[in-house]
Amino acid sequence: MSYSGTFIWYELLTADPQAAEEFYKHVVGWGAKDSGNPSVKYTLLTIDGTHVAGLMATNDACVTGVDAMWSGHILVDDVDAMVARIKAAGGKVHVEPTDIPHTGRFAIVADPQGASFQLFKPLMDDRPNVPTPPTPGTVGWHELNTNDWESAFEFYSALFGWTKGEAMDMGAMGTYQLVERDGQMFGAMMNNPEPSSRPAWCYYICVDDIAAAESRINDKGGKVVFGPVQVPGDQWVLQAVDPQGVSFALLGPRA
Repeated sequence: MSYSGTFIWYELLTADPQAAEEFYKHVVGWGAKDSGNPSVKYTLLTIDGTHVAGLMATNDACVTGVDAMWSGHILVDDVDAMVARIKAAGGKVHVEPTDIPHTGRFAIVADPQGASFQLFKPLMDDRPNVPTPPTPGTVGWHELNTNDWESAFEFYSALFGWTKGEAMDMGAMGTYQLVERDGQMFGAMMNNPEPSSRPAWCYYICVDDIAAAESRINDKGGKVVFGPVQVPGDQWVLQAVDPQGVSFALLGPRA
């Protein structure tokens, strides 16, 4: 199985890394440690010591001008070649291809409708043995809210080989199009019910109990803006904003 075209890493760009670290450690249960990279202050978020995500400050030189956000990294074979294809397809580049010493090469880009994501090519080809969903602390779902999901799908499909799964009729909210890679369902696309909202990817972090996690969000100054609501598979979801104003989402059972 080829992992090219799949999300392999998640990163929080935030105005206050220390406060954000404490918030997500409390809400999600992650551990945290410094990456040890002398060229950039970067915190690794962990599950039982295994790296699953990271966070860094928006004022770091390597991400100057990039908005605070959760960002998913899509694995590619050649960052520079993919950036050229994204430009040709009408996308934008926020950070040109850049080397991370001893780690790999990345770029921060956006699709033609403005939803940002990252490209990443690690130096090591071997994938670490990382936990998989629904392990708490992993990302269990990827959802693109956009202005025109059909054209967005064509963009991502052409670049990464994504295919359509089931299309769910959401009534007045329109179609909720499930998306697959190599036959594995990993997310969905839909038109944003609030047309004025900026297109963006939303990443659902798995938790052990959605109600308990909701309380932890409120305890630490975050705000739940949607849910919890039940979804197929006896799971519940909520969408929230952290104390620094960055949107995120949670996914888990309800005890």
